[in-house]
Amino acid sequence: MKIRWFGHACFLLESQIGTKIVTDPFDGSVGYKIPKVEADVVTVSHDHYDHNYVEAVQGDPTIIKAPGVYNTCGVSIKGVSSYHDEAKGAKRGPNIIFVFEMDGIRICHVGDLGHLLTKHQEEEIGKIDVLLLPVGGTFTLDAEGAVAVMEQLLPKVVIPMHFKTPAVSMPIDPVEKFLEKVGGGEFLESNTLEITEKDLKQEGRRIVVLKYE
Repeated sequence: MKIRWFGHACFLLESQIGTKIVTDPFDGSVGYKIPKVEADVVTVSHDHYDHNYVEAVQGDPTIIKAPGVYNTCGVSIKGVSSYHDEAKGAKRGPNIIFVFEMDGIRICHVGDLGHLLTKHQEEEIGKIDVLLLPVGGTFTLDAEGAVAVMEQLLPKVVIPMHFKTPAVSMPIDPVEKFLEKVGGGEFLESNTLEITEKDLKQEGRRIVVLKYE
C-alpha cells in the first residue's frame, strides 16, 4: 500500500487494488496547498477547518465522521471516540481515532488527539502496524505525549504529522522536538511511503518523516 502526506493531518491511503482513503482534508487557510485528489472514502476526525474540508476531495466519496465500524470498498475502518484535549473535550471538543485495515496492514490515524489513551481505547484500537501521530503540541499531543502514545500502541512504523513547517503559521513545534526524544528518524525526499506486510517483519521501529507536497 501507499501512504501519501499532503501536510498537516491529511494523508492519502491507497491499497494495492486502488481503493483510496483521504484523512482530515484541510482548507486553504492552513498554509499547505489544497491537494487535488480523488477518493472513495474521506474520514474526518473532528469538525475544525484544518481537518474537515471534505469539499477539497474529488469524486463521490463516502464521508465518515462518527465512531463505529465500517466496511467499504474492501477496507475495514473503525472509529474510536477520544478527545481533542486532556479535559475530556471541555476545551476543544471530541476527536475520532480511525483504524484502517488494508492489504493486511493496520494503520491508525489518531486525528488531533490531546491526551494519553485509556486502557479501553487501547483495546478498541488493537494491534497497530503504522501510526500517524501528531507531535506539534499546543492543540494536540506534544513531543512527550506523542512518545507516550507511541509506547502505548507499539507500532512498527510511525509517521509524524501536525507539526510546524515553513508552510504553517500555527504556534506548534517542529518535528525535530519529537525526533530528539526518540533518537532520530528518517527524512524521505518524497511525500509517499510504500509499505508491505513483508516490510513490517523487520526488527525495530521506523520513524519516517515525509516531505509534504
